[in-house]
Amino acid sequence: MPVTKGCQQLIAEARARITTLTLEQAAARLQDPETVFVDIRDVRELEREGLIPSALHAPRGMLEFWVDPDSPYFKPVFAEPKTFVLYCQSAWRSSLATATLLDMGMTNVCHFDGGFKAWKAAGLPTEERQRN
Repeated sequence: MPVTKGCQQLIAEARARITTLTLEQAAARLQDPETVFVDIRDVRELEREGLIPSALHAPRGMLEFWVDPDSPYFKPVFAEPKTFVLYCQSAWRSSLATATLLDMGMTNVCHFDGGFKAWKAAGLPTEERQRN
């Protein structure tokens, strides 16, 4: 069966209904204790590229399960009354993930334009992934 709606259309539809911060707005929240940056990239991307300081790594494939309190994989951080700023490499996956979390009922979620690639290009703070 042919694809009738491509990934770019899905991303555009998601972006039409989610909050997208500029890089400047996202960077201004970096020291805000009420904001949690959530890196949804694959662990190999974190190892290769680094991540935003103090970001929580929540792999895209597990995000819904980590957010849902009824899931055996639930992570309590997602129940905290904070703003969650999702990001990936280019803001495609984070657009879709943010829309999914809105669909799940979270209203305290957004992402930022350009993703980690734009963050690094702007010279904003990064750190190496700490191995557990």
